[in-house]
Amino acid sequence: MPEALGLAFEQVWALSGLVWLTLAIGLAGLIRGFTGFGTALIFVPVAGIFLEPVYVVAVMAVTGVISTSALLPRAWGQADLKQVGILAAAALITIPIGLTMMAVTDREVIRWCVAGIAMVTLISLVGGWRYDRVLGPVGLMSIGGLAGAVGGMTGLTGPVVIMFYLTGRGAARSVRANTIVFLAALDLFLVGNLTVRGEITLEILVLALMLAVPYFITTLIGQSLFDPSREKLYRWAAYAVIGLAVVTGLPVWT
Repeated sequence: MPEALGLAFEQVWALSGLVWLTLAIGLAGLIRGFTGFGTALIFVPVAGIFLEPVYVVAVMAVTGVISTSALLPRAWGQADLKQVGILAAAALITIPIGLTMMAVTDREVIRWCVAGIAMVTLISLVGGWRYDRVLGPVGLMSIGGLAGAVGGMTGLTGPVVIMFYLTGRGAARSVRANTIVFLAALDLFLVGNLTVRGEITLEILVLALMLAVPYFITTLIGQSLFDPSREKLYRWAAYAVIGLAVVTGLPVWT
């Protein structure tokens, strides 16, 4: 085991783009800390340049599970757990479908999917699209199911539910809490499914642990900066960072 762990560390240290992955996850943690979202939208396009899709999904999920303790305690008491529970139950069913799609889809196709999904999400948010209807259980299950499938295929666990929450009329505090709790559940489901499939390797665990350190620290910093009265500023800051990550991660550059 010590030899295997040492080899895994060597492989991670030799990984091309490790510095960029660290910078991306650190910035993603800062944004998520004060908005409750944005990690995957920032990290996944950049990670796709250097890692295979299964590594991107696995590292994103494991890192999310490790860092959840920084945000979940406060969010749990502020979230609508019944609503989040419906979303999560649907995602639990569709995550395996997304993982299967990832396994049979070419890497470059997945990178274009990531760029397209992230860009549509960003344009919808910046454009001020609003969904004012109150969804019942069926509508919530549809959103949760789509989020699970998209998350399993690309690692983008957040965009579907982000568009649902942030384009609505909910208060910043409740939207942030619901998003945090839902994404925490998706990360757990993804790790469980990937473990069953044998995709969680020692190298992935080492990389996730290394990235979790800056992510955890910057998440705490972002959370300390959160102020509901500055909701508009937070959103526009997040939009700018997401846009930069999407453009940087376009397959046309590599």
